[in-house]
Amino acid sequence: MTQSALTLASSNRKTGGIPVTTSEKSTCPDSCPFKAKGCYAAQGHQNMHWVKVSKHERGTQWAEFCEKVAQLPKHQLWRHNVSGDLPKDESNKDNVNREQLEQLVKANRGRNGYTYSHYSLNAHNVALMLEATKKGFTINASTESLEAADNAKAEGLPAVVVVDSEQPTPKRTPAGHKVVQCPATLDNVTCATCGLCQKNSAKRPVVAFPAHGSQKKAVNEIVAPLSLRA
Repeated sequence: MTQSALTLASSNRKTGGIPVTTSEKSTCPDSCPFKAKGCYAAQGHQNMHWVKVSKHERGTQWAEFCEKVAQLPKHQLWRHNVSGDLPKDESNKDNVNREQLEQLVKANRGRNGYTYSHYSLNAHNVALMLEATKKGFTINASTESLEAADNAKAEGLPAVVVVDSEQPTPKRTPAGHKVVQCPATLDNVTCATCGLCQKNSAKRPVVAFPAHGSQKKAVNEIVAPLSLRA
């Protein structure tokens, strides 16, 4: 079972004081291009916490973790996975674990949880992500190009995209979807005061995250060749 840790009040200045979680490193799918190089979470204090969760020195097993989520206040905005991804199906590691995701979605009822996922958008995963999002636990498809963001939007999923920090943030995707830079990358805005990534309206814009952190150069090298500028 997946090991995850819940922090009731984040000290991160970008997220603000909302509850956040970390899941063990084994949850990260191979489809994430930053898994081997460029992962922002694999740096600094967050990585030290992530390592302890991955070694099961911190956090709890999935069922107990979900119980903790269910105890959050009603309507609480919270972010799942500052590090890590959705639970993995051990019989097919390209797939999200249906049972464990459904447990989390149930625990989130009445609360405003959201997350980002790099799992491939195959039929199995898309169906689970759509159902979770419909039930109030918003799963953003994490992408590395505007074309990929368009593909996620075409599936009905909310999408975010990592963009080259050396270039201006694009205004539109090739399919015409509006793109906005993550407000929390700007001054005086946090996830706690924004909440954009929890919204799941079909009209919600694609949220762009410029490469940042000590591995910014490596991220730019990955996303720059993929990026299409509108």
